[in-house]
Amino acid sequence: MTVTAPQGFEAAGVAAGLKSTGKPDVAVVVNRGPRKIGTAVFTSNRAKANPILWSQQVVADKVVEAVVLNSGGANCFTGEFGFQTSHLTAEKTAELLGVSAGDIVVCSTGLIGTGDEGFRAKVLDGVERGIAGLSADGGQSAAEAIMTTDTVSKTAVVSGDGWTIGGMAKGAGMLAPGLATMLVVITTDADLEAHEADAALRRATGTTFDRLDSDGCMSTNDQVTLLANGASGVKPDLDAFDEALADLCAQLAKKLQQDAEGASHDITIEVRGAASVVDAVEVGRSVARNNLFKAAIFGNDPNWGRVLAAIGTTNAEFDPYDTDVFMNGVRVCTAGGPDRPREEVDLTPRATDLIIDLKVGDETATILTNDLTHDYVHENSAYSS
Repeated sequence: MTVTAPQGFEAAGVAAGLKSTGKPDVAVVVNRGPRKIGTAVFTSNRAKANPILWSQQVVADKVVEAVVLNSGGANCFTGEFGFQTSHLTAEKTAELLGVSAGDIVVCSTGLIGTGDEGFRAKVLDGVERGIAGLSADGGQSAAEAIMTTDTVSKTAVVSGDGWTIGGMAKGAGMLAPGLATMLVVITTDADLEAHEADAALRRATGTTFDRLDSDGCMSTNDQVTLLANGASGVKPDLDAFDEALADLCAQLAKKLQQDAEGASHDITIEVRGAASVVDAVEVGRSVARNNLFKAAIFGNDPNWGRVLAAIGTTNAEFDPYDTDVFMNGVRVCTAGGPDRPREEVDLTPRATDLIIDLKVGDETATILTNDLTHDYVHENSAYSS
């Protein structure tokens, strides 16, 4: 049931005609209370879509009644018309629910720079039909409605001591930090204060979605929203809630990685022995964004020299001549020189593990990425056609 697994939430997904495929493209998630706490983190891209600009205002007071999402159009760089579309979407939702438009989060995903009166009319029609179809069983249809180039819907549920967290996500490309190219809605019936929910969400995204770096490209529409209603009547142990929320976000981030556009390898980069977490993340990200390394993995080539070359561009503390590199369990480089023969490394499985040991400290960090493939180039060269 995903976002409707926790008590007190309803959802729906409907086909409003935004997609040429006729598949669902408008989703609604509603918090029935008793509490209406909502918080979100947004893309750090300075070029922000209209729904982001609207929703940033909405979550300022940490009160959210519902989230409305559409696929089939990003509503980004569509000028004043586009912002009005987000506003009208919130107003229509609020009118039908009998709440304030200022408490409605709006999310959109799809092609940038498109949108007209027909687009707006379809979104508003989808909102009306979605709210009419709200149910406690509507989580799966909502998860399907936010898909774009996704090949599968992405959902997760984690249960605590008398409370539950549910989530849904979309995303299959442009998965870079500052979030990924994704929309995520998370719900919980745990009884949290607004500041507790906000802090927990930021901690969880910081070590999961923010470390998903599929292709180094950052979108204009990314956001992760957390709704909490206290319907369980249980105030959770905050450490336990943090752990559960991070677990749910990690599950969703992994599913985003595994569905990245055109990818043939899911690469986990673990950086060990760093002087700081910041250094570990910088080193991991330098490899995740190195096209030569990513192309080598696509070709099943354990070219560890490209790893050292990538991390040499960072400001992290390390000695390139005292660094070890492991690929799928084989130490191919030690002390900055060759170790085991490359022929011992099997890169044919989709799951690919890269370990970099900097040997200067005790900090670690893990970055998720993918290889660079012909299919990725083809899919993104034809995205708007």
